[in-house]
Amino acid sequence: MAGTFFFGSLMFERSADWKAAKAYYERGAIYEGRIEGYNGGGLLVRFYSLMGFLPFPQLGPSHSCKEPNKTIREVAEDLVGAVIPLKVIQADEESRKLIFSEKEAIWSKFSNHLKVGDIFEAKVGYVEDYGAFVHLRFPDGFYHLTGMVHVSEVSWDLVQDVRDILSAGDDVKVKIINIDREKSRITLSIKQLEDDPLLETLDKVIPQDGSLNPGSLGINEESNIEPLPGLETIFQELLREEGIDDVRINRQGFEKRVVSQDLQLWLSNAPPADKTFVLLARAGRQVQEIQLTTSLDQEGIKKALQRVLERVP
Repeated sequence: MAGTFFFGSLMFERSADWKAAKAYYERGAIYEGRIEGYNGGGLLVRFYSLMGFLPFPQLGPSHSCKEPNKTIREVAEDLVGAVIPLKVIQADEESRKLIFSEKEAIWSKFSNHLKVGDIFEAKVGYVEDYGAFVHLRFPDGFYHLTGMVHVSEVSWDLVQDVRDILSAGDDVKVKIINIDREKSRITLSIKQLEDDPLLETLDKVIPQDGSLNPGSLGINEESNIEPLPGLETIFQELLREEGIDDVRINRQGFEKRVVSQDLQLWLSNAPPADKTFVLLARAGRQVQEIQLTTSLDQEGIKKALQRVLERVP
């Protein structure tokens, strides 16, 4: 009789604990869980009378960053007996699945401290074809959150394979360029902390007098220069804008490296001379200086360029 009573009491306790687990899941509350052991796929977590599971991929990055030479098994051994913040990401009494995530708990604790434009010291976790996953180092010295540097944000140079530039364990500096709080994703950039080679070129190519500097690029001063692909259409559209009287190519040059194959337009900060502004167009290595004769001021030209680029496919 006593045995029956004990079994029934245990069943009641477990049912109550499953309800508690579901409540944690629904509220998104953080549970401080003790690690009881581990197996080949993850860690075993005590939740009152229940035993839950924390898969290795749901561990926060700080454990591996702290001692990068340790295997995941050694990390697991060190965590046995530790109490860490967790979130319930699955609580199914019928299938007896109680799954935890440390990553989700850490996101809740630290993501509110982030904003676009923040700069972090970071460590590369792993690299894929499309980019690198990087762990952010917080002021307490721990790597709490992970973001991704897309291949297009690794370098101003054309990157064919991220692995040629970054490897797991590399220390890098990154800038936050986007935070998706709904999907718990951070987008990072390495190249935005470096000077854009084009802007460096602009300082050299278009000094304050607004003219090309022949010493900075290979300069071609022939009168029969062909516009870069797509530029002629932009010229036609610019001439349709009120206040723009004339558009013509002045000179062209060639940079030492390719930054982008896309056509890019830049307006010089040089003061206008005789109602003439200077634009710089670039595609691949080729750079062309464009003279714009206009009655518009600099802000008016920017707005005209914006309207034109919205019309041109």
